[in-house]
Amino acid sequence: MLRENLKMSWMNVVHNKMRSALTTLGIVIGVSSIIALITIVKGVTNDMTNDFATFQADRIIVTTVGTPLKQGLLPQDIERLEEIDNVSGVSPTVTGFTKVAAAGGVKEDVSVNGKNDVYFSKNKDLIQTGRGINPLDIQSENKVSLIGSTIARELFFGKDPIGETLLIGGMNFTIIGTLQQSHAFSSSSINEAVIVPYTTSMRLLGTNSIMAADVYMDDSKESEKTSRAIEAELNESFINQGEGFLIRNTQEMLATINRMITTLSLLIVGIASISLVVGGIGIMNMMLVSVTERTAEIGLRKALGAEPKRIQQQFLMEAIFLSLMGGIIGVVTGVMGAYAICALMDTSFLLSPLTIILALGFSTTIGIVFGFAPARKASKLNPIEALRRV
Repeated sequence: MLRENLKMSWMNVVHNKMRSALTTLGIVIGVSSIIALITIVKGVTNDMTNDFATFQADRIIVTTVGTPLKQGLLPQDIERLEEIDNVSGVSPTVTGFTKVAAAGGVKEDVSVNGKNDVYFSKNKDLIQTGRGINPLDIQSENKVSLIGSTIARELFFGKDPIGETLLIGGMNFTIIGTLQQSHAFSSSSINEAVIVPYTTSMRLLGTNSIMAADVYMDDSKESEKTSRAIEAELNESFINQGEGFLIRNTQEMLATINRMITTLSLLIVGIASISLVVGGIGIMNMMLVSVTERTAEIGLRKALGAEPKRIQQQFLMEAIFLSLMGGIIGVVTGVMGAYAICALMDTSFLLSPLTIILALGFSTTIGIVFGFAPARKASKLNPIEALRRV
């Protein structure tokens, strides 16, 4: 009997091709949206997380906001931070904006970043040509610089800038290197930046304080312990006024980003699921119409001995067939759409089998939930009243 009901349900779906196609459209849109959105978000998240983790997984960022007694870090504070256990190096950052000029022209409001040798040793892919800053440049406050790709193109178009002179804030600097064109987190600040020894930048920009520093660790798993040691050291330096500085643990930042992305993903799936609910309502509407149209058929089957549960089973199977068909088509279109969008965005295509299973399971559940009422109605029809329409 079950096999016969399956066959009859399938034949009823097939015989009403146009109506079945329109009924399943909502399910198709809902499932394809869920598959595509989850896959795209997962790919973008994976790329972003990998870039973030690669860029600063072993780093603790110290930012100073200053107090009335102490405006920022001093070179001796950097030396004390380097002595902390698990610290492999400290890269101070002194930042300002000034005018740069060369034979090729003048560029206003260029970001000048003061760095040290640790910065280049920890970012080995940063340099395109030339060399980075070395300890001698720091100790001697040498007037040397590295320039971003945009500055190299605009001020030294068509020639090698290595060894050329760059006027920065009225001081002559020798260019010792060029920087790779940046992307992801560093973006335009590196492409249009000039990097000089941080000791030289303090004199160039007229400051005695270092406003930020990157503390690199030997073992990123010990980040919490290292953060506490840095906090204790800075509390002593700022005379126990903890409000004078901020410590950002990149592991905690990464965890926060992951939580935000998870919440966003759930929100996106929830919005896409509305289409499934709308599709379920469409299935219920179509099945109610089908029950009304087939009242005579139902009465005849009951008169011939068909049990109400068999009638209910048949109509429920039709609803499941419709939702399952929409789910399968939705999976195919969702996967194809996600692949195309990921290719256009140049992000990873990460299709999870669990996503497909959940989407198909959800669509089937929609068919059962929204098909139950019409099926129940069909099984409760009075056979005598139904036969009057024959």
